[in-house]
Amino acid sequence: MSSYVEENYLKAIYKLTERNKDGAYTNDIAHELNVKPGTVTEAIKKLGEKGLINYEKYKAVTLTKAGKMIAVKTIRKHRLWEVFLVEKLGFKWDEIHPMAEELEHINFEELTERLANFLGNPEFDPHGDPIPNKDGVFSNLKTVKLTSLAINTSVVMTGIENHTTSFLQHLDKLGLKLGVQVTVKEIVDFDKSMLVSVNGKKGFYLSHDIAHNILCK
Repeated sequence: MSSYVEENYLKAIYKLTERNKDGAYTNDIAHELNVKPGTVTEAIKKLGEKGLINYEKYKAVTLTKAGKMIAVKTIRKHRLWEVFLVEKLGFKWDEIHPMAEELEHINFEELTERLANFLGNPEFDPHGDPIPNKDGVFSNLKTVKLTSLAINTSVVMTGIENHTTSFLQHLDKLGLKLGVQVTVKEIVDFDKSMLVSVNGKKGFYLSHDIAHNILCK
């Protein structure tokens, strides 16, 4: 197994374990990486043999300390490159994920730290996700979902949970981006859609699904 593939598996397991403390199941890993479950089974056996995951047949897998270290380093590189691509090269937030997916596998620690210093050691990427520092510690920003707010509440948009290109492009059309002030004007009983205003301008409706993917503080 190449280091490229290995890092992708460990990163996927880390993300899935963040959502489910019991660990990551084969089918979930397959869905995350868009591969067949049989391919995942062979891969996690090899990762278990290398001491990077805790593997037991038919049970969810978790990362060992060594596996978690690799996963977090990969996430750090990915998110730093995303900042670089947006802030220094002018790419949009819906364009950068596939490029960062390639750049995250460059394994030169000196390059990663010089990149971090060049960018001013950012704590969050362009999507609002925390960037772990060189010791693997993530910044802690307490956020709430837009759907959890009451009418007449004003918050600042700090992140998103859906990173798909279509979702990001839709937010752009609505003028929803990190740092804007969002005020809840109305919540529709029928479908829980929300009437919101952005930076005090004329309001518009958001579906419950869209609002549920927006993080605020």
